[in-house]
Amino acid sequence: MLKPYATQPEQSRGRKHPEAMSTFRSPFQRDRDRIIHSSAFRRLKHKTQVFIEHEGDYYRTRLTHSIEVAQVARTLAHALGLNTDLAEAIALAHDLGHPPFGHTGEDALCALMAPYGGFDHNAQALRIVTRLERHYADFDGLNLTWETLEGIAKHNGPVTDADGAPLKGEVLPYALAECNAQFDLELSGYASAEAQVAAIADDIAYNHHDLHDGLRSGLFTEADLMELPITGPAFAEVDRLYPGLEPMRRRHEALRRVFGVMVEDVLLVADTRLGPADLTSAQDIRDLRLQIIRFSDRLFRELKVIRQFLFTRMYRAPTVVTMRARVTAMVQDLFPLFMMQPELLPTEWQRDVNDARDDTDLARIVADYVSGMTDRFAIQEHARLIAGSTPDPALYLPSY
Repeated sequence: MLKPYATQPEQSRGRKHPEAMSTFRSPFQRDRDRIIHSSAFRRLKHKTQVFIEHEGDYYRTRLTHSIEVAQVARTLAHALGLNTDLAEAIALAHDLGHPPFGHTGEDALCALMAPYGGFDHNAQALRIVTRLERHYADFDGLNLTWETLEGIAKHNGPVTDADGAPLKGEVLPYALAECNAQFDLELSGYASAEAQVAAIADDIAYNHHDLHDGLRSGLFTEADLMELPITGPAFAEVDRLYPGLEPMRRRHEALRRVFGVMVEDVLLVADTRLGPADLTSAQDIRDLRLQIIRFSDRLFRELKVIRQFLFTRMYRAPTVVTMRARVTAMVQDLFPLFMMQPELLPTEWQRDVNDARDDTDLARIVADYVSGMTDRFAIQEHARLIAGSTPDPALYLPSY
């Protein structure tokens, strides 16, 4: 049973292109299914989370990360009496707009696109689901519900102030502005509780799996984590309950406790905030104008310590920095090449190129194409078009 403040499927604001209701799926189930079956979702399996996709089979990719986020979102939404299908749909879509090579690729595209309206992976996800997926006879995009689009746009909170001025940067990313012009996503407000659940599920998932991947890579050890909040007590509890446990089981048992601490903290905060509130609709959640689904202040401070540790020991480790420089150079090579020679884009992109009115239109088409590349395809295309050779074998071998 859904709580009164959950998003009710029968009260959805609908889709841009009206469709008959399914006889066996809710609108948000259809959204979820369309996202899973999209080309952009499949490409996430070969896109970087932290480590380049070719550096090891056990590291998370954008696809495995998105699946883990969706699992956490469903768990939280169910426990809180929210709409699990909507929370899952937003979670599955939240990283669709990431370019190859993770945040490194995004940083490179942001700089290249600065003269043309900028680049932002959340905004690009909206562009994908409203425009770039071209499989349906009646419309471009996936024709998702307003609630799912809202969740993709602002699951991390408001994007503009009440006057429409962006809260980050000087201008709204063009992809977000274009989408908002069509759907009025109410960018100055908070999103539904389900969208907030998807956002905190993202934080829980990456806090957990970055610790796991960092240990596997050898960039730090369990002994290092014993010195940190949350992780230290988790390992200590495992050692107390299972003295002499073999290393891999010890690691897993400790990190699953870290995972549990984060989930339980979010549920406790949500229950504390939602319990006394007189909330009778999903709109009441938006009207609170605050993040209702969040970590406690204490846990948030402790997680900041862990994130700083990961930043120093993992995200800015010398081997990772070296790889970041190499893949940044690839994006910086490919983008101007396609700008100068758009005929190099695939045949199916040439109609868009022919419709481009100026360099800004062309740059946005090139950004769509480059951001859609997987890690391996970007490496291969760089080798073919720039280096004139086969890809550098070092990019395919584990670096750790």
